[in-house]
Amino acid sequence: MKIINNPYELRKELKDKEIGFIPTMGALHAGHLSLIKKARSENKTVVVSIFVNPTQFLEGEDLDKYPKRLEADSKICEIAGVDYIFAPNIENMYNDSDEALIKVPKVRGYILEGHFRPGHFDGVLQIVLKLFNIVKPKKAYFGKKDAQQLALIKQMVKNLFLDIEIVEGETVREKTGLALSSRNVYLSDIEKKRALSISKSLKLAAKLSIKEKNCEKLKEEMLNILDVDKLQYIAFVDKKFNYINEIEEKNSIILIAAFVGNTRLIDNIYL
Repeated sequence: MKIINNPYELRKELKDKEIGFIPTMGALHAGHLSLIKKARSENKTVVVSIFVNPTQFLEGEDLDKYPKRLEADSKICEIAGVDYIFAPNIENMYNDSDEALIKVPKVRGYILEGHFRPGHFDGVLQIVLKLFNIVKPKKAYFGKKDAQQLALIKQMVKNLFLDIEIVEGETVREKTGLALSSRNVYLSDIEKKRALSISKSLKLAAKLSIKEKNCEKLKEEMLNILDVDKLQYIAFVDKKFNYINEIEEKNSIILIAAFVGNTRLIDNIYL
């Protein structure tokens, strides 16, 4: 396994290779590992990027304290059979004070996460497009936990005619049901127990939706068991992220964003 920091060196190394690519911000967990394993089984060459991207963090968010552990992440990647880690510094990726930018769609990019974190998705699409152009993968792997991000990346690939297959990975959870996230390290033991109400409310809504299709009634049932400090949204959308009032079979997602203590958590369930 090679660890490369320079984009041009990596591009040279990867020339003419058939690549499966997993972009990450590091602090790897079992969710990332499931994507790596899937990529390893489907591609001759596997590349993982580890880069905490500053342009997707808003002022006051956790950029400075976001967990960074390249040595541990490298060991995980090596054991999992990764061929290359791309670990650039900020200067490698943002070397112009007046950069060409990419903007998210005017509707889907500014609802839900885009509403509460304005500018976040601009930064996500900017860095993902840069990484795609450096790595030039055949397939790129993203988890369904970040459902809105996944939908916007798929739209970018379609709109910009990128020759990349986006492969979706299921959300990986702890045995308790808590969705794995690098930010879970911020939670105390008590907060972790309270955070379980998020996944429990989603599972309850999924179960009830077999008979109850009205989204407002499902939301009421979810609110009855949620134990969070600040709820930002419970949303019901189709897979193109249009809001829905009634559950549509095999085409609906329920999403939650909430704070438990000072930690912001997101989760969802595909119906």
